[in-house]
Amino acid sequence: VQLQASGGGLVQAGGSLRLSCAVSGFTVASYTMGWFRQAPGREREVVSFLRPTNSNTINADSVKGRFTISRDNAKNTVYLQMNNLQTEDTAVYFCAAASRRKILSSLWAKDAYDYWGQGTQVTVSS
Repeated sequence: VQLQASGGGLVQAGGSLRLSCAVSGFTVASYTMGWFRQAPGREREVVSFLRPTNSNTINADSVKGRFTISRDNAKNTVYLQMNNLQTEDTAVYFCAAASRRKILSSLWAKDAYDYWGQGTQVTVSS
């Protein structure tokens, strides 16, 4: 199993980035796929996740209306489109996967996730 995150970089406030998470070893359509972020000195927090059964997406309040999670089943890849980036979005972003059996309420915690990518740095300048 491998999750390869990419797409991070340096962007000015108000700009956009799209993160990608290419997966091998399982099918993204069969797992809950999530994006987390971790800023220096802070806990890793969930940003957004996408359920496998009904493709329901859940976003943290801090990114609602700005970030969109999606997946491409043919490419077995999950994306995070990030618009109107702010300096507080600066963090290392991680993709992760959780078994479809995990209940919704558990998916806000990093312990619910079985597989993790290596992280990609996003830096937003003012």
